[in-house]
Amino acid sequence: MKNSMKGIMLFVLSVIALSCKKEDKSPSYYKGDLTILTDESFKSVTEALADGYMINYPDAHIKVVTEKEDLGFLDLLKGKARVAVMSRELNAEELKAFKEQVGSKFLPARFAADAVIFVVPKNSTKTSITMNEIQNGLLSDNKSFIFDGANSSNLNFVAQKLKKQPKDLKFSVIPGSENIIEQLNKYPDKIGVIGLNTFSRPYDKVSIQLRDMVKVLPVENNGKLYSPDAAGLREMEYPFTRVLYFLTNEGNFNIANGFIRYSCTQLGQMIVQKEGLQPYNIYKREVQMR
Repeated sequence: MKNSMKGIMLFVLSVIALSCKKEDKSPSYYKGDLTILTDESFKSVTEALADGYMINYPDAHIKVVTEKEDLGFLDLLKGKARVAVMSRELNAEELKAFKEQVGSKFLPARFAADAVIFVVPKNSTKTSITMNEIQNGLLSDNKSFIFDGANSSNLNFVAQKLKKQPKDLKFSVIPGSENIIEQLNKYPDKIGVIGLNTFSRPYDKVSIQLRDMVKVLPVENNGKLYSPDAAGLREMEYPFTRVLYFLTNEGNFNIANGFIRYSCTQLGQMIVQKEGLQPYNIYKREVQMR
């Protein structure tokens, strides 16, 4: 009888041990591996949010991979990553593909206001640019605008803003926004088109050096100048303000959705602000008077 009871107890303990082991390996929002695809233009804010999440959850391991915006979206649909960062609006065909391949509704998690900006060398006499100049210049054979490549978020967003297809625009290419800034002096008649997050970090040494190399042009629209500063982004008055958002193919609340929720809460939005971008979710600071 004792041997029988002993055998039963050993069996129960082994089942409990296996259950605990299985539970330990189960998916969770606070541990595991996650790959995030982001365009180079907003890599900095994505990495900052990933670092913040890993500090709060040491068992979470997040890898940020740089990929052109259009290609990142396609890889998300194929399941090659669980999160992609986007800035442009999806068209009807893309929305349909998302619903069919991901199997859930399109629910963008908006987390920051960024901007596409137009820059010239510091010694340029040009002080502003009009919407007409931008539109006409992108249809001209002079190719006076320099983008970081096709399929990029900057080109996609400008094309969408001008109600054009990227393939219809004429432009020059220098791969990488930082390379555009560093090489712009070689092309004094050109205008660089980059993402604000390229050098938006207020106290970062590299950002300061990059900002010192170029002049950001305010955009004139209907006779008024708009700058990509805090006010221009907050009120979305700057014509090329864009809202960054996360897309995920994760159907439950595991690490991908955990990271997205964190990015949209107060802690994540404080990181967005430290990056020099405008938080999408604004939290009131409560001050108690005694």
